[in-house]
Amino acid sequence: MNVTERFLKYVGYDTESDSASTTTPSSLKQLTLAKALVEEMKEMGIQDAYVDTYGIVYGTIPATKQGVKTVGFIAHMDTSPDMSGKDIKPRIIDEYDGGVIVLNEEKDIKMGPDEFDSLKDKKGKRLIVTDGTTLLGADDKAGIAEILSMAEIIMQSDCPHGIIKLAFTPDEEVGRGADHFNIEAFGADFAYTVDGGEVDSVDYENFNAASAEVEIQGRSIHPGDAKGKMINALLVGMEFHSLLPVFDNPAYTEGYEGFHHLTDMHGECEHAQLSYIIRNHDEVLFEKQKQQFKDAADYINKKYPEGTITLTIKDSYANMRQIIEKDMSIITLVKEAMKQVGIEPTSHAIRGGTDGARLTYDGLPCPNLGTGGYNYHGKYEFACIDEMEKSVELLVKIVENIAK
Repeated sequence: MNVTERFLKYVGYDTESDSASTTTPSSLKQLTLAKALVEEMKEMGIQDAYVDTYGIVYGTIPATKQGVKTVGFIAHMDTSPDMSGKDIKPRIIDEYDGGVIVLNEEKDIKMGPDEFDSLKDKKGKRLIVTDGTTLLGADDKAGIAEILSMAEIIMQSDCPHGIIKLAFTPDEEVGRGADHFNIEAFGADFAYTVDGGEVDSVDYENFNAASAEVEIQGRSIHPGDAKGKMINALLVGMEFHSLLPVFDNPAYTEGYEGFHHLTDMHGECEHAQLSYIIRNHDEVLFEKQKQQFKDAADYINKKYPEGTITLTIKDSYANMRQIIEKDMSIITLVKEAMKQVGIEPTSHAIRGGTDGARLTYDGLPCPNLGTGGYNYHGKYEFACIDEMEKSVELLVKIVENIAK
Protein backbone atom coordinates (compact mmCIF):
# COMPACT_ATOMS: atom_id res chain seq x y z
CA MET A 1 0.00 0.00 0.00
CA ASN A 2 1.11 3.56 -0.62
CA VAL A 3 0.61 6.32 1.94
CA THR A 4 -2.74 7.45 0.51
CA GLU A 5 -4.15 3.92 0.47
CA ARG A 6 -3.03 3.40 4.05
CA PHE A 7 -4.57 6.66 5.17
CA LEU A 8 -7.92 5.95 3.51
CA LYS A 9 -7.94 2.54 5.16
CA TYR A 10 -7.24 3.94 8.64
CA VAL A 11 -9.91 6.66 8.53
CA GLY A 12 -12.43 3.86 8.10
CA TYR A 13 -11.88 3.06 11.78
CA ASP A 14 -13.86 5.16 14.26
CA THR A 15 -11.34 5.94 17.00
CA GLU A 16 -12.84 8.98 18.73
CA SER A 17 -11.51 9.31 22.28
CA ASP A 18 -13.70 10.19 25.25
CA SER A 19 -12.56 12.73 27.86
CA ALA A 20 -15.29 11.67 30.28
CA SER A 21 -14.24 8.01 30.30
CA THR A 22 -12.12 6.55 33.10
CA THR A 23 -10.96 3.54 31.08
CA THR A 24 -7.63 3.18 29.27
CA PRO A 25 -7.93 3.61 26.39
CA SER A 26 -10.83 5.98 26.87
CA SER A 27 -12.81 4.30 24.08
CA LEU A 28 -12.42 0.61 23.43
CA LYS A 29 -12.96 1.09 19.69
CA GLN A 30 -9.42 2.46 19.50
CA LEU A 31 -8.25 -1.09 20.16
CA THR A 32 -9.79 -2.23 16.87
CA LEU A 33 -7.37 -0.05 14.94
CA ALA A 34 -4.52 -0.96 17.30
CA LYS A 35 -4.96 -4.66 16.58
CA ALA A 36 -5.20 -4.01 12.83
CA LEU A 37 -1.94 -2.05 12.94
CA VAL A 38 -0.19 -4.88 14.78
CA GLU A 39 -1.37 -7.34 12.13
CA GLU A 40 -0.19 -5.05 9.33
CA MET A 41 3.19 -4.49 10.98
CA LYS A 42 3.75 -8.23 11.38
CA GLU A 43 2.87 -8.79 7.72
CA MET A 44 5.52 -6.19 6.86
CA GLY A 45 8.11 -8.13 8.88
CA ILE A 46 7.99 -6.23 12.17
CA GLN A 47 7.76 -9.45 14.11
CA ASP A 48 7.77 -8.01 17.66
CA ALA A 49 4.76 -5.73 17.03
CA TYR A 50 2.22 -5.84 19.85
CA VAL A 51 -0.43 -3.78 21.62
CA ASP A 52 0.01 -3.50 25.39
CA THR A 53 -2.65 -3.45 28.11
CA TYR A 54 -3.01 0.33 27.76
CA GLY A 55 -3.73 0.18 24.03
CA ILE A 56 -0.31 1.40 22.89
CA VAL A 57 1.15 -0.27 19.81
CA TYR A 58 4.92 -0.90 19.78
CA GLY A 59 7.22 -2.36 17.15
CA THR A 60 10.89 -2.56 16.18
CA ILE A 61 12.75 -2.54 12.87
CA PRO A 62 16.09 -4.26 13.59
CA ALA A 63 19.34 -2.50 12.68
CA THR A 64 21.35 -3.34 9.58
CA LYS A 65 24.26 -1.24 10.85
CA GLN A 66 25.72 -1.31 14.35
CA GLY A 67 26.81 1.65 16.45
CA VAL A 68 23.95 3.86 15.25
CA LYS A 69 21.62 5.77 17.56
CA THR A 70 18.11 4.37 17.96
CA VAL A 71 15.38 6.65 16.63
CA GLY A 72 11.67 6.43 17.34
CA PHE A 73 8.62 7.60 15.41
CA ILE A 74 5.30 8.11 17.18
CA ALA A 75 1.75 8.98 16.09
CA HIS A 76 -1.64 8.71 17.77
CA MET A 77 -4.62 6.61 16.79
CA ASP A 78 -7.49 8.55 18.33
CA THR A 79 -9.44 11.37 16.74
CA SER A 80 -10.77 14.43 18.53
CA PRO A 81 -14.12 14.24 20.35
CA ASP A 82 -14.82 17.77 19.05
CA MET A 83 -16.56 16.22 16.03
CA SER A 84 -17.66 12.75 15.01
CA GLY A 85 -15.14 10.43 13.40
CA LYS A 86 -17.73 7.77 12.55
CA ASP A 87 -18.58 6.86 8.95
CA ILE A 88 -16.02 9.23 7.45
CA LYS A 89 -16.52 9.61 3.70
CA PRO A 90 -13.24 10.97 2.31
CA ARG A 91 -13.10 12.40 -1.19
CA ILE A 92 -9.99 12.92 -3.31
CA ILE A 93 -9.61 16.10 -5.34
CA ASP A 94 -7.07 15.19 -8.02
CA GLU A 95 -6.08 18.76 -8.84
CA TYR A 96 -7.32 21.57 -6.60
CA ASP A 97 -8.26 24.60 -8.72
CA GLY A 98 -7.61 27.13 -5.96
CA GLY A 99 -11.27 28.07 -5.51
CA VAL A 100 -14.15 27.16 -3.22
CA ILE A 101 -14.53 23.46 -2.43
CA VAL A 102 -18.10 22.18 -2.04
CA LEU A 103 -17.94 19.59 0.72
CA ASN A 104 -21.65 18.93 0.92
CA GLU A 105 -24.01 20.42 -1.67
CA GLU A 106 -27.16 19.33 0.13
CA LYS A 107 -26.12 21.02 3.40
CA ASP A 108 -24.38 23.91 1.59
CA ILE A 109 -21.06 23.28 3.34
CA LYS A 110 -18.09 24.85 1.56
CA MET A 111 -14.55 25.96 2.25
CA GLY A 112 -12.20 28.20 0.36
CA PRO A 113 -8.93 30.12 0.63
CA ASP A 114 -10.64 33.33 1.79
CA GLU A 115 -11.64 31.59 5.02
CA PHE A 116 -8.79 29.09 5.32
CA ASP A 117 -5.25 30.30 4.70
CA SER A 118 -4.09 26.68 4.59
CA LEU A 119 -5.66 26.37 1.11
CA LYS A 120 -3.89 29.37 -0.42
CA ASP A 121 -0.78 27.46 -1.55
CA LYS A 122 -2.54 24.23 -2.48
CA LYS A 123 -3.60 25.06 -6.04
CA GLY A 124 -2.71 22.21 -8.39
CA LYS A 125 -2.18 19.75 -5.54
CA ARG A 126 -4.09 16.60 -4.64
CA LEU A 127 -6.30 16.92 -1.58
CA ILE A 128 -8.43 14.61 0.55
CA VAL A 129 -11.51 16.29 2.04
CA THR A 130 -14.57 15.33 4.07
CA ASP A 131 -18.24 15.29 3.07
CA GLY A 132 -18.91 18.02 5.64
CA THR A 133 -20.55 15.77 8.24
CA THR A 134 -17.45 14.45 10.07
CA LEU A 135 -13.84 15.30 10.64
CA LEU A 136 -11.28 13.58 8.39
CA GLY A 137 -8.87 11.99 10.85
CA ALA A 138 -5.62 13.25 9.33
CA ASP A 139 -4.90 14.12 12.96
CA ASP A 140 -3.25 11.73 13.33
CA LYS A 141 -3.94 8.85 10.97
CA ALA A 142 -1.90 10.67 8.34
CA GLY A 143 1.04 10.36 10.73
CA ILE A 144 0.46 6.63 11.17
CA ALA A 145 0.23 6.11 7.41
CA GLU A 146 3.44 8.04 6.82
CA ILE A 147 5.40 6.21 9.50
CA LEU A 148 4.38 2.76 8.26
CA SER A 149 4.99 3.74 4.64
CA MET A 150 8.50 4.84 5.65
CA ALA A 151 8.97 1.57 7.53
CA GLU A 152 7.98 -0.47 4.48
CA ILE A 153 10.39 1.43 2.22
CA ILE A 154 13.26 1.03 4.68
CA MET A 155 12.64 -2.68 5.15
CA GLN A 156 12.48 -3.31 1.41
CA SER A 157 15.63 -1.31 0.65
CA ASP A 158 19.27 -2.11 1.27
CA CYS A 159 20.12 1.21 2.92
CA PRO A 160 22.04 0.81 6.21
CA HIS A 161 20.16 1.96 9.30
CA GLY A 162 20.12 1.62 13.04
CA ILE A 163 17.30 0.30 15.21
CA ILE A 164 14.00 2.05 14.45
CA LYS A 165 11.28 2.08 17.08
CA LEU A 166 7.62 2.67 16.22
CA ALA A 167 4.73 3.48 18.55
CA PHE A 168 1.09 4.43 18.10
CA THR A 169 -0.75 5.80 21.11
CA PRO A 170 -4.42 6.16 22.10
CA ASP A 171 -6.02 9.15 23.82
CA GLU A 172 -3.67 11.93 22.71
CA GLU A 173 -6.65 14.14 21.98
CA VAL A 174 -7.83 13.96 25.59
CA GLY A 175 -4.37 14.59 27.03
CA ARG A 176 -3.58 11.02 28.11
CA GLY A 177 -1.56 9.68 25.19
CA ALA A 178 1.72 9.53 27.08
CA ASP A 179 0.32 8.56 30.49
CA HIS A 180 1.37 4.93 30.16
CA PHE A 181 4.07 5.18 27.50
CA ASN A 182 6.96 2.86 28.45
CA ILE A 183 10.02 4.91 27.54
CA GLU A 184 12.43 2.32 28.90
CA ALA A 185 10.90 -0.53 26.90
CA PHE A 186 10.65 1.69 23.81
CA GLY A 187 14.41 2.07 24.01
CA ALA A 188 14.94 5.03 21.65
CA ASP A 189 17.68 7.62 22.14
CA PHE A 190 15.33 10.24 20.72
CA ALA A 191 12.08 10.27 18.77
CA TYR A 192 9.75 12.35 16.65
CA THR A 193 6.00 12.61 16.81
CA VAL A 194 4.51 12.89 13.32
CA ASP A 195 1.50 14.94 14.30
CA GLY A 196 1.79 18.44 12.86
CA GLY A 197 0.58 20.31 9.81
CA GLU A 198 3.10 21.73 7.34
CA VAL A 199 5.77 19.23 6.31
CA ASP A 200 8.39 21.97 6.13
CA SER A 201 8.27 22.51 9.89
CA VAL A 202 10.05 20.74 12.73
CA ASP A 203 8.51 22.04 15.92
CA TYR A 204 9.91 21.92 19.43
CA GLU A 205 7.93 24.65 21.16
CA ASN A 206 4.41 23.98 22.39
CA PHE A 207 1.88 25.33 24.84
CA ASN A 208 2.04 24.88 28.57
CA ALA A 209 -1.33 23.28 29.19
CA ALA A 210 -3.84 22.77 31.98
CA SER A 211 -7.49 21.85 32.38
CA ALA A 212 -9.93 23.57 34.72
CA GLU A 213 -13.15 22.07 36.03
CA VAL A 214 -15.64 24.44 37.66
CA GLU A 215 -18.34 22.77 39.78
CA ILE A 216 -21.17 25.11 40.81
CA GLN A 217 -23.58 24.28 43.60
CA GLY A 218 -26.76 26.29 43.28
CA ARG A 219 -29.97 26.40 45.30
CA SER A 220 -33.15 25.45 43.49
CA ILE A 221 -36.39 26.94 44.79
CA HIS A 222 -39.79 27.13 43.14
CA PRO A 223 -39.58 30.30 41.01
CA GLY A 224 -42.79 31.58 42.53
CA ASP A 225 -41.19 31.64 45.96
CA ALA A 226 -37.55 32.22 44.99
CA LYS A 227 -36.87 35.82 46.00
CA GLY A 228 -33.82 36.01 48.25
CA LYS A 229 -33.43 32.24 48.23
CA MET A 230 -32.65 30.91 44.75
CA ILE A 231 -29.07 30.64 43.51
CA ASN A 232 -29.20 29.66 39.84
CA ALA A 233 -26.05 27.63 39.15
CA LEU A 234 -26.27 28.34 35.42
CA LEU A 235 -26.28 32.09 35.98
CA VAL A 236 -23.40 31.78 38.45
CA GLY A 237 -21.49 29.92 35.77
CA MET A 238 -22.11 32.74 33.32
CA GLU A 239 -20.96 35.22 35.95
CA PHE A 240 -17.79 33.21 36.59
CA HIS A 241 -16.98 33.19 32.89
CA SER A 242 -17.55 36.95 32.66
CA LEU A 243 -14.79 37.49 35.25
CA LEU A 244 -12.17 36.01 32.89
CA PRO A 245 -10.41 38.25 30.33
CA VAL A 246 -12.69 38.54 27.28
CA PHE A 247 -9.96 38.50 24.66
CA ASP A 248 -8.06 35.52 26.13
CA ASN A 249 -10.20 33.44 23.80
CA PRO A 250 -9.03 31.18 20.94
CA ALA A 251 -11.12 33.22 18.51
CA TYR A 252 -9.02 36.31 19.26
CA THR A 253 -5.52 34.86 19.68
CA GLU A 254 -2.67 33.70 17.45
CA GLY A 255 1.08 33.07 17.48
CA TYR A 256 2.42 33.19 21.01
CA GLU A 257 -0.80 34.52 22.53
CA GLY A 258 -2.33 32.25 25.16
CA PHE A 259 -5.99 31.58 25.83
CA HIS A 260 -8.60 29.90 27.96
CA HIS A 261 -11.25 27.90 26.11
CA LEU A 262 -14.66 26.91 27.46
CA THR A 263 -15.12 23.42 26.04
CA ASP A 264 -18.30 22.36 27.82
CA MET A 265 -21.07 23.85 29.97
CA HIS A 266 -24.05 21.97 31.25
CA GLY A 267 -26.36 21.80 34.23
CA GLU A 268 -29.54 23.17 35.71
CA CYS A 269 -30.55 25.59 38.45
CA GLU A 270 -29.30 23.34 41.27
CA HIS A 271 -25.95 22.35 39.79
CA ALA A 272 -23.77 23.25 36.83
CA GLN A 273 -20.34 22.42 35.49
CA LEU A 274 -17.95 24.32 33.23
CA SER A 275 -14.90 22.71 31.59
CA TYR A 276 -11.96 24.74 30.29
CA ILE A 277 -8.54 24.27 28.81
CA ILE A 278 -5.82 26.83 29.58
CA ARG A 279 -2.88 27.38 27.20
CA ASN A 280 0.20 29.61 27.03
CA HIS A 281 3.75 29.27 25.68
CA ASP A 282 5.12 31.55 28.40
CA GLU A 283 5.35 29.90 31.81
CA VAL A 284 4.89 33.15 33.78
CA LEU A 285 1.80 34.13 31.79
CA PHE A 286 0.51 30.56 32.09
CA GLU A 287 0.66 30.79 35.89
CA LYS A 288 -1.07 34.19 35.72
CA GLN A 289 -3.91 32.68 33.70
CA LYS A 290 -4.43 29.93 36.27
CA GLN A 291 -4.45 32.56 39.01
CA GLN A 292 -7.22 34.42 37.17
CA PHE A 293 -9.38 31.31 37.50
CA LYS A 294 -8.60 31.08 41.21
CA ASP A 295 -9.38 34.77 41.74
CA ALA A 296 -12.70 34.42 39.94
CA ALA A 297 -13.62 31.40 42.08
CA ASP A 298 -12.64 33.25 45.27
CA TYR A 299 -14.80 36.22 44.29
CA ILE A 300 -17.85 34.03 43.61
CA ASN A 301 -17.40 32.19 46.91
CA LYS A 302 -17.34 35.53 48.75
CA LYS A 303 -20.40 36.89 46.93
CA TYR A 304 -22.39 33.67 47.36
CA PRO A 305 -22.27 31.03 50.13
CA GLU A 306 -18.82 29.52 50.64
CA GLY A 307 -18.43 26.40 48.52
CA THR A 308 -20.69 27.63 45.73
CA ILE A 309 -17.77 27.04 43.37
CA THR A 310 -15.27 24.20 43.54
CA LEU A 311 -12.36 24.77 41.15
CA THR A 312 -9.98 21.99 40.10
CA ILE A 313 -6.99 22.87 37.91
CA LYS A 314 -4.71 20.13 36.58
CA ASP A 315 -1.54 20.65 34.55
CA SER A 316 -1.50 18.54 31.38
CA TYR A 317 1.91 19.11 29.77
CA ALA A 318 4.67 21.72 29.56
CA ASN A 319 6.55 23.54 26.81
CA MET A 320 9.37 21.25 25.67
CA ARG A 321 11.50 24.08 24.25
CA GLN A 322 13.63 24.55 27.35
CA ILE A 323 14.70 20.89 27.20
CA ILE A 324 15.16 20.50 23.43
CA GLU A 325 17.27 23.67 23.23
CA LYS A 326 19.88 22.05 25.45
CA ASP A 327 20.79 19.79 22.51
CA MET A 328 19.59 20.95 19.10
CA SER A 329 21.26 18.12 17.19
CA ILE A 330 17.95 16.30 16.60
CA ILE A 331 16.51 19.51 15.12
CA THR A 332 19.58 20.06 12.92
CA LEU A 333 19.28 16.45 11.72
CA VAL A 334 15.75 17.07 10.46
CA LYS A 335 16.52 20.42 8.85
CA GLU A 336 19.42 18.93 6.91
CA ALA A 337 17.21 16.06 5.75
CA MET A 338 14.54 18.55 4.67
CA LYS A 339 17.01 20.42 2.47
CA GLN A 340 18.08 17.14 0.89
CA VAL A 341 14.50 16.31 -0.14
CA GLY A 342 13.78 19.79 -1.46
CA ILE A 343 12.07 21.34 1.57
CA GLU A 344 13.01 24.76 2.97
CA PRO A 345 12.96 24.07 6.74
CA THR A 346 11.10 26.18 9.28
CA SER A 347 10.09 25.89 12.93
CA HIS A 348 6.90 27.19 14.49
CA ALA A 349 5.51 27.51 17.97
CA ILE A 350 2.84 24.80 18.15
CA ARG A 351 -0.52 26.21 19.20
CA GLY A 352 -1.33 22.91 20.84
CA GLY A 353 0.51 19.97 22.30
CA THR A 354 1.70 16.51 21.37
CA ASP A 355 2.57 13.31 23.16
CA GLY A 356 6.14 14.39 22.48
CA ALA A 357 5.91 17.26 24.94
CA ARG A 358 5.15 14.86 27.80
CA LEU A 359 7.72 12.34 26.60
CA THR A 360 10.40 15.03 26.40
CA TYR A 361 9.87 15.91 30.05
CA ASP A 362 9.88 12.22 30.94
CA GLY A 363 13.32 11.77 29.38
CA LEU A 364 12.72 11.03 25.68
CA PRO A 365 13.49 14.10 23.52
CA CYS A 366 10.65 14.19 21.02
CA PRO A 367 10.02 17.18 18.72
CA ASN A 368 7.19 17.20 16.20
CA LEU A 369 7.06 16.75 12.42
CA GLY A 370 4.27 17.69 10.01
CA THR A 371 1.88 15.34 8.22
CA GLY A 372 0.35 17.50 5.51
CA GLY A 373 -2.97 17.65 7.35
CA TYR A 374 -4.83 20.91 8.05
CA ASN A 375 -7.90 22.38 9.81
CA TYR A 376 -7.91 19.62 12.42
CA HIS A 377 -10.84 18.69 14.66
CA GLY A 378 -13.69 19.59 12.34
CA LYS A 379 -15.51 19.15 9.04
CA TYR A 380 -13.09 21.45 7.20
CA GLU A 381 -10.15 19.16 7.91
CA PHE A 382 -8.20 18.10 4.81
CA ALA A 383 -4.97 16.38 3.88
CA CYS A 384 -2.60 17.16 1.02
CA ILE A 385 -1.47 13.96 -0.71
CA ASP A 386 1.61 15.64 -2.18
CA GLU A 387 2.74 16.66 1.30
CA MET A 388 1.96 13.24 2.77
CA GLU A 389 4.22 11.69 0.16
CA LYS A 390 6.91 14.29 0.91
CA SER A 391 6.62 13.45 4.61
CA VAL A 392 7.37 9.78 3.84
CA GLU A 393 10.40 10.85 1.79
CA LEU A 394 11.59 13.01 4.68
CA LEU A 395 11.23 10.23 7.26
CA VAL A 396 13.25 7.88 5.05
CA LYS A 397 15.98 10.51 4.64
CA ILE A 398 16.14 11.08 8.42
CA VAL A 399 16.68 7.36 8.99
CA GLU A 400 19.36 7.21 6.29
CA ASN A 401 21.21 10.24 7.68
CA ILE A 402 21.30 8.89 11.23
CA ALA A 403 23.31 5.92 9.95
CA LYS A 404 25.91 8.04 8.14
